[in-house]
Amino acid sequence: MRTSPSLRRKLISAAAVSAALLSVGTASVAVAQDAPAQDAPAQEAAVPAALTEAAPGIQAERLIVGYKSGAAEATSNKAAEADAAAKDADFQRRLGTGAALVDLGADPTKAEVADAVAEFKADPQVAYVVPDRLNKPQADPNDTEYAKQWDLYESTAGMNVPAAWPTSTGSGVTVAVIDTGYVTHSDLAANIVGGYDFISDTAVSVDGNGRDSNPADPGDYYAANECGSGIPASSSSWHGTHVAGTIAAVTNNGKGVAGIAYGAKISPVRVLGKCGGYDSDIIDAITWASGGTVSGVPANTNVAKVINMSLGGDGACTSATQTAINNAVGRGTTVVVAAGNDNENVSGHSPGNCNNIISVAATNRAGAKASYSNYGSLVDISAPGGQTSTGTANGILSTLNSGASTPSSESYAYYQGTSMATPHIAGLVALVKSANSSLTPAQIETAIKNNARPLPGACSGGCGAGLADAAKTVAAVSGGGTTTGTTFSSTTAVAIPDNGSAIESSIAVSGRSGNAPSALQVGVDITHTYRGDLAISLVAPDGTVYSLKPASSSDSADNVNTTYTVNASSETANGTWKLRVQDTAAQDTGTLNGWKLTF
Repeated sequence: MRTSPSLRRKLISAAAVSAALLSVGTASVAVAQDAPAQDAPAQEAAVPAALTEAAPGIQAERLIVGYKSGAAEATSNKAAEADAAAKDADFQRRLGTGAALVDLGADPTKAEVADAVAEFKADPQVAYVVPDRLNKPQADPNDTEYAKQWDLYESTAGMNVPAAWPTSTGSGVTVAVIDTGYVTHSDLAANIVGGYDFISDTAVSVDGNGRDSNPADPGDYYAANECGSGIPASSSSWHGTHVAGTIAAVTNNGKGVAGIAYGAKISPVRVLGKCGGYDSDIIDAITWASGGTVSGVPANTNVAKVINMSLGGDGACTSATQTAINNAVGRGTTVVVAAGNDNENVSGHSPGNCNNIISVAATNRAGAKASYSNYGSLVDISAPGGQTSTGTANGILSTLNSGASTPSSESYAYYQGTSMATPHIAGLVALVKSANSSLTPAQIETAIKNNARPLPGACSGGCGAGLADAAKTVAAVSGGGTTTGTTFSSTTAVAIPDNGSAIESSIAVSGRSGNAPSALQVGVDITHTYRGDLAISLVAPDGTVYSLKPASSSDSADNVNTTYTVNASSETANGTWKLRVQDTAAQDTGTLNGWKLTF
């Protein structure tokens, strides 16, 4: 029998701190076998380790169970509780996405977890079951020292932020920093609005209680071996406060550092504590921050249009986390996530490998990929993350606290990491959203990518569209000086052959002078039964091809009815423009109903 869930759970082991998340297997799962004879070795269900562990070698004590929409357990806590009990588990609570969090008790064996997972997966009413995994901050703290913020303005590898400020400072936008919480700092206080503490496990929360409306960071320090054998002691990171300062430190106040979107507000949402933080808390934080409902938590009065998640770990993006992200984006919130600090392909690191996010890699002061940064085709954009191995001042300077364990005096410090790169992009998203509030998350991502510049340094493996350029992006979405609103359109329907050659539709543009704008709007209306099959491009009159949408096997939704933003300022406006569409996979069909160009 498992130990009662009511008993105090032991502290999470070191392996969880150092390794973080695990991939989710897709292999079929066998039903758990009957209990073995007393002296026979235990036979565990055929379940991949990725579905049984909270971190490598650490068995999950809780599972996140998503039920199918028609199941009683999907809406009834009583039904979910009864189902969990029938499977020898305890229903804990309903997550913001509707999934159920169930407890397997303290210190379950690998076989016990595998049996529980197998039983849930064998249930036809269950859509998915994943372990409640542990996440950790994605940053490497360093010594404090004041210096200029090269990451904002240096011509080589800075993000060209000051040139964006005359147009936008992020006013009217709230950014949720889902992280370790916030420790009081006078260079941030004026831009802090209400947040929430979502850490439910007191062994992680450190503050002595569970969830509440106080997102204050009490410190995430730990002694040697406290989070696992072989893990050395660590001082408190004040990680969330450092991230928040990069986004929206008070500016022009004669002290400290400047925030990228200093007119924006920060809502601190606490999910990371001692030894990290669980998926289930992060899922609810994403839901609440974006305006969704979480059982037992008051409605959010400071709904964020931008979420910054400088956290993550190993493994595939689970269905549980992806659902929360999709729902947040559906509410109009852009989700920005660190790619990770393992110098590996981000495809193996969650949530930086999830869909519907902006995944951010880190660059150093020379504009090359930082040595620690993850990379790969799933990275969307790069931003300054610093590299202190070449000098402390080559890190990212931001707000911090001098306390080694609990809060002490406010301070500033250099950190490095994709955690530091991510708030650069979250700040840019706030600038963009403030400049043009009608833009969707997809349009904002497109604008940032289309207006990036090539990395001035090297990147092996893929660093997204390049180094983000704040001024160029803000100019593009706010008009760019040459936008008139003139629209040219085609309403001729063109069938898209299944898994066939690309089709093209033309629009003749005339009566324009000079070049196309830096914010050319490309409106696309396509009916299709699996839009992930489609690759869509804009072809300029001189033959230059601008990718609007790549094919994606994970995008199973119907239709494409959206507007893309393209920086076409190097193209002559007059001439024949073409929309090119290709179905790259079999079994689904569609039609290009029409498209338009708005200058």
